[in-house]
Amino acid sequence: MSITGSKKKQIAVLTGGGDAPGLNAVIRGIAFKARKLGYDVLGIMDGWKGLLNCKEHCVLDLDQVEDIHMLGGTILHTSRTNPYNIENGPEKVKDSLKKLNCDFLIAIGGEDTLGVANKLSKEGVKVIGVPKTIDNDLSETDYTFGFNTAITRATEAIENLHTTAKSHHRTIVIEVMGRHAGWMTLEAGIGGGASIILLPEEKFDIDEICKIIQKRKKRGKYYSIIAVSEGATPKEGQMELQVNEKDEFGHVRLGGIAQRLSKEIEKRTDIECRHVVLGHLQRAGQPTVFDRVLGTRLGIKAADMIDKEKFGKMVALRGTDIIAVSLDKAVGKLKTVPQERIDETKVFYED
Repeated sequence: MSITGSKKKQIAVLTGGGDAPGLNAVIRGIAFKARKLGYDVLGIMDGWKGLLNCKEHCVLDLDQVEDIHMLGGTILHTSRTNPYNIENGPEKVKDSLKKLNCDFLIAIGGEDTLGVANKLSKEGVKVIGVPKTIDNDLSETDYTFGFNTAITRATEAIENLHTTAKSHHRTIVIEVMGRHAGWMTLEAGIGGGASIILLPEEKFDIDEICKIIQKRKKRGKYYSIIAVSEGATPKEGQMELQVNEKDEFGHVRLGGIAQRLSKEIEKRTDIECRHVVLGHLQRAGQPTVFDRVLGTRLGIKAADMIDKEKFGKMVALRGTDIIAVSLDKAVGKLKTVPQERIDETKVFYED
């Protein structure tokens, strides 16, 4: 849609990386607050990819965004495109913003999307970041929107698997998303009553896992539920790891740990073992109320920060307050599960 002739200052908004429940709430919050402040809002389609080709975009009027906070996914669509991996990519992004008459940019995404935003900020782009990841692993914010919905989905799945595991006297390994940080597996595992919780932050011992399962069996618990993060790894030499391809940001595409672990457990214990991979079900569907409200508040704050010229910053949740933090600091270090939280999961292991 052409925006030629617009007399108002204009904010470009994009969503990058994986989708997360609550993205549309952020977009809605930005659009409503920006209009009140006197700005037009232009939605860039397909994340950074949309700014590279400068073709797919739409004006976000209030009628279009009025009810979208209740919807999952993102009305702007998304991609995992990295402009810094494309020849003259950053310059193409800057040129597109000029052609679209966009004075400002709000980038909604995780460590990769915000990493690009941070680099562009240092190159003069007036950008604000909004943290988005169901992994909840971004520093400088207590929670990211999408996390609450994702752990709710995962908790329900783990809880429901108890019935089939009990009925068949099986061990079930359920794979939860989480590359470097195990927050989702931690929260969903505790909430869903998993027998064992395995996180990327601590290498697991297959021998110890099998002992726990056998001890449960001796005391009449003929089933076990194991929640494992997709990025969890065994101690050295215990199990062969598969090598996967990498995405545009250099991350290995994960998946398969539950299948390999279940085969190893069955071989060692002679107890029937099955695996379940939740995959994209965790990030699909309508957002919880918590994520709708958090996304809305973050969007409102982002638009306000544009008006107050707080560029190179990211909106963040601290306690119950929405504040501005350094974008550079926010993407500098991942927030991982501390040892004391890992130790909490072991309280429920068999002695």
